[in-house]
Amino acid sequence: MSLRDFISKQFIDVIDWVEPEDGILAYRYPMQDREIQNGGKLTVRDSQFALFVNEGKAADAFPAGLYTLNTQTLPILTYIMNWDKAFKSPFKSDVYFFSARTQTDQHWGTPNPITIRDKEFGAIRLRGFGIYSYHMVDAKKFYTKISGTRDLYRVADLEGQLRNTIIAKMTDAFAQSQVPFLDMAANQGVLAQKITEQLSPAFSDYGLSLDTFNVENLSLPDELQKVLDQRISMNMIGDMNKFTQYEVAQSIPIAAANEGGGAVGIGAGLGAGMAIGQTMANAVQNAAAGQQQPAPPQQPPPATGGAGSATTKFCSECGKQIPRPAKFCPECGKPQA
Repeated sequence: MSLRDFISKQFIDVIDWVEPEDGILAYRYPMQDREIQNGGKLTVRDSQFALFVNEGKAADAFPAGLYTLNTQTLPILTYIMNWDKAFKSPFKSDVYFFSARTQTDQHWGTPNPITIRDKEFGAIRLRGFGIYSYHMVDAKKFYTKISGTRDLYRVADLEGQLRNTIIAKMTDAFAQSQVPFLDMAANQGVLAQKITEQLSPAFSDYGLSLDTFNVENLSLPDELQKVLDQRISMNMIGDMNKFTQYEVAQSIPIAAANEGGGAVGIGAGLGAGMAIGQTMANAVQNAAAGQQQPAPPQQPPPATGGAGSATTKFCSECGKQIPRPAKFCPECGKPQA
């Protein structure tokens, strides 16, 4: 390198980063055609990490603080580049900054219902959504497994991966919670704690820490919710006899308010409704008690008006059955004896 090239080369004395906006997890410090001055300063602010990377290998990581860059503060980089203790010339290395602030109001949800086993209903399909928060704790692990050499890595870039991880772990958490669906609404805090225990190792594997996890709502798909509503309604009805009496009592004022045929028609309808309701109530009670209703007594068949009948006879001409006192057959008009 000529003296002119050396003089024109840019050297960095101070390295720092101020987040320009929310939602940034990793930022690559611009290093093109620039070298870091030996003895330069590195400023890492609160809620930040800095990482030095040489030729694709993650080297020294720094938490919040002010550092003088030399062989003592860069031991891993010194080893990689085979520097001796007397090294004093500028050096080239990539520097990445990471945000360690808590990323709040992150939303999770099930795009499709997940199937779980419930103690009361058997297999059910469940939907859920809520919020969570996390922050970075290991910049080197995050760089190695997630952000890599990208110039900028945002929270939105990681959102899909975390959401799918949450949904994958939820099924195991539901299975281990042993909380019936009808009791989940009253135990959302306990359920959230179970899910947190399942998720924490997965977040730690990315260099993150799961701070909070909240379950805001759990529900069934519409078709299953209708079935549940019907079951709840039947449980609320209870005694069918009392329910029928209540329905009839509610209908009487409506029938009385109608005049003429309307009232008669409604009254007839009420009578039929009472009969049907009573029949249903009796059927339910008999089925519950294991009883069977006795068959109604058979009625004797009506008189057929045969040859031995005292009230009818047969026409001597056409053979039709006619009243015995008749002088003429109403069918053929033949005089009768």
